[in-house]
Amino acid sequence: MQCEICGTEIRGQAIEVTIDGSQLKVCSKCAQYGTAVKARSPVSRKISPVSPQTKRNVPKRTGQRRDPFAELSDELVDEYEKIIHDAREKRGWTQEVLATKIKEKASLIKKIERGEIVPEDSVRKKIEKALNIQLTERVGEGDWSADRLNKGTTLGDIVTIKRK
Repeated sequence: MQCEICGTEIRGQAIEVTIDGSQLKVCSKCAQYGTAVKARSPVSRKISPVSPQTKRNVPKRTGQRRDPFAELSDELVDEYEKIIHDAREKRGWTQEVLATKIKEKASLIKKIERGEIVPEDSVRKKIEKALNIQLTERVGEGDWSADRLNKGTTLGDIVTIKRK
């Protein structure tokens, strides 16, 4: 076995020491750099008093799994940054004024208007309320279907492959 500090071959028993919170197996010369680890003693843990839990009336699940995508029906509109910018300028507000009205940083408004970040739902709702605009659109299951893929011209119809 080698010393984990100097790398020399350890003759006999390695000494376990703790150096800066790390436990190492070292030779007798390097043992002076740490504190010797003694046999582990159990650490006493404080037990906080537990209050009796109140039961909530939660309906039991009946084998059906909840679809997480069923709730997703609103989607952020394209060009949301332009809509926010136009609505803000229509009111004559600067980015700093809008930021103070919705209690956010002006740098966040700048990044949203540049399209660098997508606003979180909480920020989006504040912006919608302050500027009286709508940044989401309702997306239903009927908006997308596989039948649309089979209609119309495809890239394969247009491209001609040239062979050597």
